[in-house]
Amino acid sequence: MRMTETQAGAENRGENRTQRPESAAFKSFIMSQWGARPAARTEAGPAAPFTAARREAISALFPGERLVLPAGPLRTRSNDTDYRYRPHSAFAHLSGLGADREPGAALVLHPLPDGAGHEAVLYFQPLAGRDTEEFYASSRTGEFWVGARPTLDEIAAETGIRTAPLDELAADLGKDVGGDPGAVRLRLVPSVDETIAAVVEEIRAARGTAEGAAEADSRLAEALSELRLVKDEFEVEQMRAAVAATIAGFERVVHELPRARGHRRGERVVEGTFDANAREEGNAVGYETIAASGEHATTLHWIRNDGAVRAGDLLLLDAGVEVESLYTADITRTLPVSGTFTEVQRQVYQAVLDAADAAFAVAKPGSRFRDVHDAAMKVIAARLGEWGLLPGSAAEALAPEGQFHRRWMVHGTSHHLGLDVHDCAQARRELYLDAEVRPGMVFTIEPGLYFKADDLAVPEEYRGIGVRIEDDVLITANGHENLSAELPRSPSDIETWMSALGAVRPPRDV
Repeated sequence: MRMTETQAGAENRGENRTQRPESAAFKSFIMSQWGARPAARTEAGPAAPFTAARREAISALFPGERLVLPAGPLRTRSNDTDYRYRPHSAFAHLSGLGADREPGAALVLHPLPDGAGHEAVLYFQPLAGRDTEEFYASSRTGEFWVGARPTLDEIAAETGIRTAPLDELAADLGKDVGGDPGAVRLRLVPSVDETIAAVVEEIRAARGTAEGAAEADSRLAEALSELRLVKDEFEVEQMRAAVAATIAGFERVVHELPRARGHRRGERVVEGTFDANAREEGNAVGYETIAASGEHATTLHWIRNDGAVRAGDLLLLDAGVEVESLYTADITRTLPVSGTFTEVQRQVYQAVLDAADAAFAVAKPGSRFRDVHDAAMKVIAARLGEWGLLPGSAAEALAPEGQFHRRWMVHGTSHHLGLDVHDCAQARRELYLDAEVRPGMVFTIEPGLYFKADDLAVPEEYRGIGVRIEDDVLITANGHENLSAELPRSPSDIETWMSALGAVRPPRDV
């Protein structure tokens, strides 16, 4: 299909601002007189032995098949600017490449003869030579624009994976693919990279293997998600680092609360303080920070963060630092803006804390994942019944045909945590909700109560109060470890902690 002159002009209009010289003299000059590059990296990264074991586990599930894990492309934010890059979690998990590495890449597990496992090959756009236009002209890959990219040898040394240029990917994907016995079958992690998906679809169509491909791809995504249900030693170490950086962020927020109280959009002060810490101490935030004050705390995913932070209100801060390896924490604390809880705020907070503690009591090997939620709900229903807020008894509320208590806590109590804040989400139900809790699992415990300002089903003194307490839990051989226990949880401990950090200082005008 040929573009019209108008279409071609529109396609290239983003180049109107570039004003890059095109003369032969300029090209010759900019490609010359450069010093030697620094010595290439030769040591393996700390994740390399662990990613090798993960690849072996996936290899064993799909003998004789070619498995394609794209990193994903850069995404346009507006016109010719991109969002900060983050690779797909399955790619990061099996390659060990985190942070903003490597846009457009693909990890491929090529089947070895006679079903004897797979050879991993990592395809990416390597460092361009200084004698190429890409070196100075490409705003997405050129060294002048984004810095020097790694070489094939450097990535191979870091990951322990054989590497190849990205332009060899399409030809290698089609090798020996077909529908005959003994031919190679392609599986692709879906919905990651449209360009690679188009190549795979073309190969399947040409070789007559398109039937059932969508289901096969979904099974690969499912298996990759299930592989992360139990964390290895490296992953647990990364989770600890993410939690530690997150706790530091909470401390900085509390210290800055007086400034937040003096700003017309104090929630933005809270968000900005935490997010700055995340960039300084990690890669970024693991998800959009929820900095919800007052009535906003009753909105579960309040990320607009444009409200005031007023004395007498509660501030619900749900935030997590994502470290360079892309593992993230996910912690929530609900804080009294003035430094002390009111009687009703303390009552609601204590109920949520008791529900969390009940969930912790069953967070151990042998329990079912759903038992954690059920334990918290028993406490929530009991307290709401004691306060006279249920249209029946707590027992009636807990029955499947009742569930009245869920009006004030519609979300679940726990989710797995790791590379994604809601990790392992594509795992089968029998391996997630219905599964036994096992050592090495990391998940959240986060009950809450949310009474909206216009909720006529509750007395006025409850309205506008939202409380959530969330901790990150590692299952051990004998029980559990609260990874975020260093962050105060009880009302009195929170008040003491906030006072020590200066949260009760007079508001500062901004």
